[in-house]
Amino acid sequence: MQSDRQNWVTEQIQSIRETSLAALRTLRRRGPDNIQFWFIALLIGTAAGGAAMFFRKAIEALQTAFYGTSDVQLATVAGTLPWWWILSLPIVGGLVVGIVLHRFTPDGRVRSVADVIEGAAMHDGRVETRAGLASAFASLVTLSTGGSSGREGPVVHIAGLISSWVSARLHADGITGRELLGCAVAGAVSASFNAPIAGALFALEVVLRHYAVHAFAPIAIAAVAGTVINRIEYGGVTEFVLPEAGSLAFLVELPAFVLLGLLSGLVAAALMRLVFWSDTVASVVANKVRMPGWLRPAVAGAMLGAIAIWFPHIIGVGYETTAAALTGRMIVFHEVVIFAVVKCVAVAITFAGRMGGGIFSPSLMMGALTGLAFGMVATAIFPQVSGSETIYALAGMGAVAAAVLGAPISTTMIVFELTGDWQTGIAVMTAVSLSTALASHMVHRSFFLTQLERRGVHLAKGPQQYLLAMHRVGTVMADPTHPDYPGDEAALAVHEAGLSLPRSATLGEAMPLFERAPAHFVAVLDWSEETGEIEVVGVLFELDALRAYNRALAATAAEEHA
Repeated sequence: MQSDRQNWVTEQIQSIRETSLAALRTLRRRGPDNIQFWFIALLIGTAAGGAAMFFRKAIEALQTAFYGTSDVQLATVAGTLPWWWILSLPIVGGLVVGIVLHRFTPDGRVRSVADVIEGAAMHDGRVETRAGLASAFASLVTLSTGGSSGREGPVVHIAGLISSWVSARLHADGITGRELLGCAVAGAVSASFNAPIAGALFALEVVLRHYAVHAFAPIAIAAVAGTVINRIEYGGVTEFVLPEAGSLAFLVELPAFVLLGLLSGLVAAALMRLVFWSDTVASVVANKVRMPGWLRPAVAGAMLGAIAIWFPHIIGVGYETTAAALTGRMIVFHEVVIFAVVKCVAVAITFAGRMGGGIFSPSLMMGALTGLAFGMVATAIFPQVSGSETIYALAGMGAVAAAVLGAPISTTMIVFELTGDWQTGIAVMTAVSLSTALASHMVHRSFFLTQLERRGVHLAKGPQQYLLAMHRVGTVMADPTHPDYPGDEAALAVHEAGLSLPRSATLGEAMPLFERAPAHFVAVLDWSEETGEIEVVGVLFELDALRAYNRALAATAAEEHA
């Protein structure tokens, strides 16, 4: 009897084990098409939402310790603190950031949303772990000690760390890894902003950059899970509480929002270009004076501290100033304009100093200030037909942020969910569409894609461009044992004609050679450790390169249109 019971228990354990292994194999093979994936999405969304909530609470706790209050009243309270404290705190924070990034990242650069987009497109949904953890800590210190940036960038990358860990445990393929990444991002963004619809759309529009139907269900589940995490802590309240429902004289006032959209596009482009220009100038200056990389954030912190003595609204995420603009508590036109200009400069200094944080929250603040300033002018010129100034602030907030992110749909939803004002939808959508269209022609689609473009990662023009960079010549070439290998003499002749590439080159570098090649192949080179000379190790046929490219395009199309 005892033996039968033991046999039965053994059989059940074996059955559970086989079922679990079969489930994992199914998950790796079918990914989001299988209902088992939805439970994984629920867990990832919960974990990412919890991480986002922990990051937000940690910022609030440290800000309270350093400044005496969290971001809700940070500008007001900071203005009452001693000047030497306001000046020194960002310097100390920058020094800590510099040391951490110097020690734990290979290039001293903070990882953020752009790296998550790159991971989704080119690394099977994976992001760097060591550098990512260091970046999260650096962003926490930056936002807590006077940096002028946002918390959404670090939160998105933390979500990427969680999904990458899960993908590694599951040995997930590229499609499954990307969908897991989308789930994590959706959960984190939803928890950070209490915006489930926007969180799901952000993951699809910004990170995955497609709207595959098979990915929507698990990403939506993860977004809901992240929202639940937020509402357990904060309830169902919106981030910003507007004084009254918006009103819009539809036909008469709509042209004003067309102009606001164009102005917002220019402001967004100016913000992005200033950030990139400042980064370039800071790098040139740092190289000329031979400044250590770990000191660069501290220098930026000193500049931010000096500005914050007179303009404390630049400190941190800036939600107090954004809320003041949306609720009409700022009533002096020149004050609004000056606040916007100073904030733009502070954001540029923060990024040029290689400090942590994201760009989304600053763009919300810049948009709200831009919209409010425009609204003051519009309502003064046409008081009889204009609505409230706060409607313009709301539309400007969405328009600038959408242009910076290159995400008009998800940003529009975030604005609605942050404010709870759905009545002014036509005004927001008008401004958002025009600002995004205008700004996208002045940068490489968005802030994040322009960041990648500056690093030589070409994602802005779509998979037809970046897929070639994902394949190395060494993996596609024909070595001397290949039946079609033309022989060493022919390969050397092509090499001497200048038609050769190293084994580590990409197909993106190889394809232009075929356009001017007299033969249908190019030589592939390698460095010989034995002789110390360069030697021909194979050839790359144009047909093989085209086949590899075609397979990659077909796989991408199948994923996006599944």
